[in-house]
Amino acid sequence: MYEILIKSDFCGAHNLKGYRGRCEELHGHNWKVEARFEKDSLDNIGIAVDFKLLKARLKNILCKLDHTYLNKLKMFKGKNPSAENIAKYIYDALENSIKKDKHLFVKSVSIWESDNSCATYYE
Repeated sequence: MYEILIKSDFCGAHNLKGYRGRCEELHGHNWKVEARFEKDSLDNIGIAVDFKLLKARLKNILCKLDHTYLNKLKMFKGKNPSAENIAKYIYDALENSIKKDKHLFVKSVSIWESDNSCATYYE
């Protein structure tokens, strides 16, 4: 089994309703994203999957989040755009974007809202 890791980032603002602390107020982060994939085989030139392909798919997902007020996006309607919920949203979107490749799987998505705070989603 091979594990592939790509990283990216986006900027976005949010507030956590019901938090009862400073994060309940509108604030922003420079979010860092790590997406891990698994593949059980290599192609005929020894590559599991082209990094460029995965980075492009992640970029297409993140462009919907970048420079937005996350609470107003339809994917977070009815739930807080917490790091945990953002990680799950990106995980599901990535999984949907690669479903044609039967041997490639999303392993996890980690969202860093600061250098010291990270949430990871995996199944």
